[in-house]
Amino acid sequence: MNGFIVTGTDTDIGKTVFAAGLAGALGAHYWKPVQAGVDPEGDKERVAALSGLPPSHILPEAYRLTTPASPHLAARIDGIEITAERLALPKVDGTLVVEGAGGLMVPVSESLLMIDLFALWGLPVILCARTGLGTINHSLLSIEALRTRAIPIAGIAFIGDAHAENERIIPSLGKVRSLGRLPYIDPLDAGTLKTAFTSINLP
Repeated sequence: MNGFIVTGTDTDIGKTVFAAGLAGALGAHYWKPVQAGVDPEGDKERVAALSGLPPSHILPEAYRLTTPASPHLAARIDGIEITAERLALPKVDGTLVVEGAGGLMVPVSESLLMIDLFALWGLPVILCARTGLGTINHSLLSIEALRTRAIPIAGIAFIGDAHAENERIIPSLGKVRSLGRLPYIDPLDAGTLKTAFTSINLP
């Protein structure tokens, strides 16, 4: 299958906005397999508003959980069992952009991590990272974890204010391609995201 997994070095990095920009730029289908927290909306709705994609390209989640927490805990609170079988990649005509939940080591269930799903799916990963303090450690640890499981890395995308040194040293030490930097966007809508995303080197 042709596609990419978008993940982050942490939560609340901006990977949903990046995934929306990427899916829109590629004319791809978007899928968030596990959504934990839907107040006032989930990431699927946000991507629909920001990507410019037709509704048919925004796929329903395999699990839509109400509690904003790690998927394993949200599922327990909601009384739902998450299984790997239900998380098989959907078949689409074209490119698929998959957005993970949180970072690589987030537990999807009591025995399954997000990174385990990435290894099963086999799609190349785009790692979204902050530009600020702490990002070198988080990014290099994430790159090492992906490589340990032989998961292909399409590149790293930085999100936030410019930080030339962090944006230089991480791709150099991690030996990964830099896809560029997506700045903070205000106001954020489909038009401003499309314009800002022209600074990204598409994988």
